[in-house]
Amino acid sequence: MAMTELTSERSVSMWRVDAACRDLDVDVFFPEPEGDTGPAKAVCAGCPVREECLEFALASRQDDGVWGGLDEHERRRLRRRRQEAARIARRAGQAA
Repeated sequence: MAMTELTSERSVSMWRVDAACRDLDVDVFFPEPEGDTGPAKAVCAGCPVREECLEFALASRQDDGVWGGLDEHERRRLRRRRQEAARIARRAGQAA
C-alpha cells in the first residue's frame, strides 16, 4: 500500500477518535428491527463528528444502524434527495 493511500485512509477514519460513541456498546446503534433508535440518536445529537460519521455512512453505503444521527430509513431518504438534487443540477447545467 502506498504511503499516500495509507495517509488518506488514516485521515478518513480519524473522526472516529473523537466520536461520542467510541466507547459505548455498539448494540445501542444497531437495535432490533423497528427497535428504539432514540438512545443512539441522543448520543449522536451531541457528537462533535456527527457530520463526518454521516458522510462516511452514506459514502460506504452502511445499510444498518444509526450513523451520524440517522437510521437506515432516514439515510436512504437523504441519499434519494441528494441524487434528485444532483439530477436537477445536471439538467439545469445542460439547459444553460
